[in-house]
Amino acid sequence: MSYQVLARKWRPRNFHELIGQEHVSRALVNALDQGRLHHAYLFTGTRGVGKTTLARILAKCLNCEEGVSSRPCGVCGTCREIDEGRFVDLIEVDAASRTKVEDTRELLDNVQYAPTQGRYKVYLIDEVHMLSTHSFNALLKTLEEPPPHVKFLLATTDPQKLPVTILSRCLQFTLKNMPPVRVVEHLSDILAREEVSFEEDALWLLGKAADGSMRDAMSLTDQAIAFGHGQVRREDVAAMLGTLDHRHVLALLECLASLDAASLLAEVATLAEQGPDYGGVLDDMASVFHRLAIAQMVPSALDNGHGDRDALLALASRFTGEDVQLYYQIALQGRGDMANAPDARTALEMTLLRMLAFRPQGVPRPAQTPLPMTGQADGAQAPAPVQQAPVQQAPVQEAPVQQAPVQQAQPQPQQAPVQPQQAPAPQPAAPATEAQPPMADEPPPWATEDVPQDARDAGFRDVAQDAPQPAAAPVSAPEPEQTAAPAQAPAAPSSAMSRLSAAFGSAPAQPEAAESSAPQLAEMAAPQPAEAVPAAPEAAEAEASAPAQLEPAASPAPEPVVSEPVANEPAVAAQPLPAPAPAAAPTPAPSAPSTDGRLNHAAWLELFPSLGLGGITRNIGAHCLVEHDDGTHLKLRLDPAQSAMMAEVHQDRIRKALAGQGVERVLEISVAPLPEGLETPHSRRIRLLGERHVRAVEALRADPHIQSMEQQLGARLIEESVNSFEPDDF
Repeated sequence: MSYQVLARKWRPRNFHELIGQEHVSRALVNALDQGRLHHAYLFTGTRGVGKTTLARILAKCLNCEEGVSSRPCGVCGTCREIDEGRFVDLIEVDAASRTKVEDTRELLDNVQYAPTQGRYKVYLIDEVHMLSTHSFNALLKTLEEPPPHVKFLLATTDPQKLPVTILSRCLQFTLKNMPPVRVVEHLSDILAREEVSFEEDALWLLGKAADGSMRDAMSLTDQAIAFGHGQVRREDVAAMLGTLDHRHVLALLECLASLDAASLLAEVATLAEQGPDYGGVLDDMASVFHRLAIAQMVPSALDNGHGDRDALLALASRFTGEDVQLYYQIALQGRGDMANAPDARTALEMTLLRMLAFRPQGVPRPAQTPLPMTGQADGAQAPAPVQQAPVQQAPVQEAPVQQAPVQQAQPQPQQAPVQPQQAPAPQPAAPATEAQPPMADEPPPWATEDVPQDARDAGFRDVAQDAPQPAAAPVSAPEPEQTAAPAQAPAAPSSAMSRLSAAFGSAPAQPEAAESSAPQLAEMAAPQPAEAVPAAPEAAEAEASAPAQLEPAASPAPEPVVSEPVANEPAVAAQPLPAPAPAAAPTPAPSAPSTDGRLNHAAWLELFPSLGLGGITRNIGAHCLVEHDDGTHLKLRLDPAQSAMMAEVHQDRIRKALAGQGVERVLEISVAPLPEGLETPHSRRIRLLGERHVRAVEALRADPHIQSMEQQLGARLIEESVNSFEPDDF
């Protein structure tokens, strides 16, 4: 008995054996069961997906001796003749060989005659797009109104070439390509019935090589059985197809994960001994990068295409998400540039080296915090610190009160423009413009408002261990001497600040300081009314005495500390933000470096804007806290969410920038979670931007023109569209 190939032996005999075309079989089964049969059907799709098979199954359903049904018996004479291709009333026409109009006319001359044996005369025209234009024209009338005993079944791989007049006369069904998963499942079932041993990895190679065609997969399986002496093994299939051993691709990815350029080139040299298709190597690498991205984001969706699912899951943990996306793009670009390279191996090596050179974290060392493989790990990454940044500033909300004494103790003329620009008063007062010059020698507010007083003296470690001390008592004592004349009511916090407090959280860190600063707030706000204008001579005397009080900057005496705020009372009263509130300790704010020559966290916040850093280096420094400084070694702590960008080159730039500011240190940057209650330069900027936005919104809310439009025209202020004109000094 002659051997029958697998593609013919295992051809589906009914709709329920059809593989991968459920959408078509469902429509035809329902039409047959309900008796709603069309006279012309058009099946389209790529080669080997079941177009002719569907047409033969439909012909059996129409002519089965047991009646028209979606389940032909398969045993009657008609069904067996159709399966064997010798049924007289099933006329199969190869349009590729009968393209002339004479052939079509000869075919149509017999349409009028009744079927010889069956119930219907079925015309199966394969590759119908090959017919000539005249043949299509000759077919139009008969195709539109055929005799009741005639059915037309057309099949084509290129429906775009069919005239619209033909398409409009047929029911069109588009068959899908076969995915590798479906091909592997079907081949496994067939080989099990054939009692042929096989390896699943080999079937995946066959499924990919079939490129969507089930017939091609069956033909390749026949070839693989013959090549492997009755077995289907992975090594034999790979040798038969001439494909690259997948283990070489995984070895290349291992070298990329280890950042080992020498091993990478050695692996390429080993690969070159086999004379591979270097373009195919890049194609395989791009495919693996795609699967790695799936393994990182949705591990359950990763297939076992090469039997390497476990290996890819382990490998995915060694790459960051940025690495995978970048490597995928570089592989595609390198594949396109391969035609312009001196030779294919050079193109492959340069593409691999480019992956190392342009990895997001840089070449010096591997990733410290690779992206997660699961959804829950994603949540533990960068978004958490970013969302908490404003919340961590809650204890610092009341800190601006410390500006008053600090502005006396540490005058810094170079930062003078910052203080006036932070107070765009929505309620302008006459003395406000006169009181601006004395504030020219005051440092910006970020000098001391971030941390409590003990933090500025003891540094980062002391702040983490000791509770804040009520250092506000000495400040409130000398203030009544300055405020005897004005008897105005204390300035209550504006609604903008109340909303800002609600947004950034309350500030429970210094409750005693907040209570002691209430009189100071009233004194500073008192000179705002009009009747306080005649007191200008007193303000002038206070201004005249300011230089003399600024000389002993290092002394914490309370009287010189409070005299300056009196001179600046009009300017402070003009600000809508009730910044001067919590305890202002008499100790001067630490500058960079601090008084003992060491850099603490408050001095780091003050010094950072003047470092002149940029780009990724600035972003890394902005997410650092001072952990320890002994005068020789400076240790900064970096937010883990930013560690993916960390590289030695950025650490060296920060060290040089500190040296340029007089802070010569051996710098070390460690990655660890940041403590709560302290803000980084970045989170400080976020808080200040929020405060600026609130002040801008309150200024607009207080504008009489806007109030009039809201009341009379029903206008509404969109707060998200408000931008502050205050400069960003970060």
